[in-house]
Amino acid sequence: MLRKLLIVTVIVVAMAIALLSWVQQQLNQPLNIQQRQLFTQEAGKGAIATLYQFEQNGWLPMPVKLARLWLKIGYSGQPVKAGTYYLAPPLTLADAFNTLSTGAEAQFDISLIEGQTLRQWQAVLAEHPYVKNDLDTHYGPVMDELLRQWQVYSNEQLNSAEGLLLADTYHFTAHTAATDILRRASAAMQDFLLAGWQSRPPGLPYDNPVEVLTMASIIEKETALAEERQRIAGVFVNRLEQNMRLQTDPTVIYGIGEAFDGNLTRAHLREATPYNTYVHHGLPPGPIAMVGRAAINAALAPAVTDELYFVSRGDGSHQFSVTLEEHNKAVRKYQLNQ
Repeated sequence: MLRKLLIVTVIVVAMAIALLSWVQQQLNQPLNIQQRQLFTQEAGKGAIATLYQFEQNGWLPMPVKLARLWLKIGYSGQPVKAGTYYLAPPLTLADAFNTLSTGAEAQFDISLIEGQTLRQWQAVLAEHPYVKNDLDTHYGPVMDELLRQWQVYSNEQLNSAEGLLLADTYHFTAHTAATDILRRASAAMQDFLLAGWQSRPPGLPYDNPVEVLTMASIIEKETALAEERQRIAGVFVNRLEQNMRLQTDPTVIYGIGEAFDGNLTRAHLREATPYNTYVHHGLPPGPIAMVGRAAINAALAPAVTDELYFVSRGDGSHQFSVTLEEHNKAVRKYQLNQ
């Protein structure tokens, strides 16, 4: 009898060891994920719901009941946290739950590009799949909030955040509100601009920091060449100091607004919109585009030059001139092919 009991005990122990070995083998298998995946752990859903979502996705390499048993008696990590995470192979079930418990959510990015308008930025934000588009409901109040913050940096009444938000690439977690990204861009611009304003050289023709952004926005629209920015800034500063009109086409186009069809005419140059620098002296009443750091730096450190004119060569670069006679000659060469 004792011998039979011993044999049964040995068999039971062997079976238990074999079962535990099988369970361990199942739990150590990598999830059925072939490439990096995004997974959203929804708020209010716990670990068991996560297991069933894994099963629905076809990721579990073991029976879901076994996974639930492991979760109940074998998982010793922290509770899962709501958010969107990257899950990258090879990844065991324990690895996946450890990732979901860290709160280290996947990071996304969005590039808000210099030279574009605020309206264009709104479209970029609205189209991003991981940005929460709250522009229809919250845009107005947030803009009012930002304009109140910016008003102390301008002598003119600010009616638009055009040019007041820093062009840059912003990183964020999934479902960040579009208006929160705009707030970040505004704060980043204030930090960068005010540091430059405090250390600006003497004698620049700007009465307040927003005028720096106005100049930077014109530079932004006039050239994309890094080596030309300070030179163009120098031309415009010279014209301001000599009470010459800036006569820059981008300000005219901005003043026309959505009615502009791509064809700038002589009639447009005579149209007395507030932004038309062919009609009005000085800087326009505000920026005409969003700007980046390089254009701001150029506006704050214009080249020292005698030049008063420039004209496009047709290849993205410009011909600069000191006298009107030189400028007219350059216009005939590069614009009229004479």
